[in-house]
Amino acid sequence: MLQQTEIRHAIAISFGAIAGALSRYYLTLWFTNRFGISFPYGTFFINLSGCLAMGFFATLAVDKVQLISPEVRLMVATGFLGAYTTFSTYGLDSINLLRSTNLLTATGYWAGSAILGVIGVQLGVILARFF
Repeated sequence: MLQQTEIRHAIAISFGAIAGALSRYYLTLWFTNRFGISFPYGTFFINLSGCLAMGFFATLAVDKVQLISPEVRLMVATGFLGAYTTFSTYGLDSINLLRSTNLLTATGYWAGSAILGVIGVQLGVILARFF
């Protein structure tokens, strides 16, 4: 029985991820074709809309748990929104830390993820230039 549940969960996440990745790809193309490349409008829109969707869905999933199956929760939050934008998960994690821990921990995660993420990208660029 446990294996069947794990398989259903994996399939739900996979279906959501396919839809999320394709949505991200096509929205990015649309924004690039419409507005050009002077600003990452597609990523900006995707991050903000993903955060809105994550907040909305996570609240529904918690408040209306009996109405939303575990498979649907995984398909939407982990699969679709995870592939659409991990920034939405970062936003949700930041809010959850603000609610459940002290301000210093939440701020450390929030700022540390953004700052260290950008540093990590730059470090990756530097390392790649050695190869």
